[in-house]
Amino acid sequence: MRFLLWIDIMITKEGVNSTNDSLGFFEIIQQNVLGFINNPEAILNILTKIAVAFLVYWLGKKLAKFISNLVAKGLNKANSDPILVNFLKNFVYFILLASVIVAALSQLGIKTTSLVGMLAAAGLAIGLALKDSLSNFASGVMIVIFRPFKLNDVVEVAGQMGKIEEIKIFSTMIVTTDNKSVIIPNGQITSDPIVNHTAKKTRRVDIAMGVGYNDDLKLARSIMMKVMEQHPLVLKDPAPSILLTELADSSVNFSVRPWAKTEDYWVVYGDLLEQFKEKLESSGCNIPYPQTDVHLYKAN
Repeated sequence: MRFLLWIDIMITKEGVNSTNDSLGFFEIIQQNVLGFINNPEAILNILTKIAVAFLVYWLGKKLAKFISNLVAKGLNKANSDPILVNFLKNFVYFILLASVIVAALSQLGIKTTSLVGMLAAAGLAIGLALKDSLSNFASGVMIVIFRPFKLNDVVEVAGQMGKIEEIKIFSTMIVTTDNKSVIIPNGQITSDPIVNHTAKKTRRVDIAMGVGYNDDLKLARSIMMKVMEQHPLVLKDPAPSILLTELADSSVNFSVRPWAKTEDYWVVYGDLLEQFKEKLESSGCNIPYPQTDVHLYKAN
């Protein structure tokens, strides 16, 4: 540090205006370098500072990891959401690690006040350049705080549907039903509607069934209601319902609405759809399908 200060003074005082001056200047530098090398006390002083800085960094990093793990352990004991635990653990660790780096640099004789100012200015410039990333970070904080979904919830976000696998600082990872991993920026999640399919313990299963215009509507209704009442996964409360919702072009359409536990939704949907078709057809009801009749007329 003393050597660099001397160079700065020499440049300020004398300057380098010609080739001869440059030669004299570098000769003086060479002499000072040799003088520094031949000064064991100065070398020992610098090596001591480097060793102390390294020790501060090593111990501080260990301490930061210990404190972040301690925070995570406390949150786990409080039965906090695993997503919140992981997010806060990483956040605390990086904040403490930044403080440790500043402390280590101060041991080398670097003025940390000016360093912090430089970092603040650099942070402003980087923030303007990476505003989208900062937006994703802020959205990640909002997701963790307000918790619109939790780990393993099945959600529909940013046009994608899948199970929540992990929430990171800048993005969220979901796994789709066909086992594909999709990484979505947090900013897109908070800016669009979030549909959580597993937020509630029960769900209503909506099934549209149509019968022919010549069929007995009361018979069709009673058959479908009986199928729902006999299914072991259909809930009694709320009770299932059947509404006639449309007189379509080729069919009379019912909206069948049983209730089931969230985890049984697709099982109930598939079972009822299959049984409705079998029971209605076996009882003589007709399930229409789109068809086109073409009439040909002979021109005279």
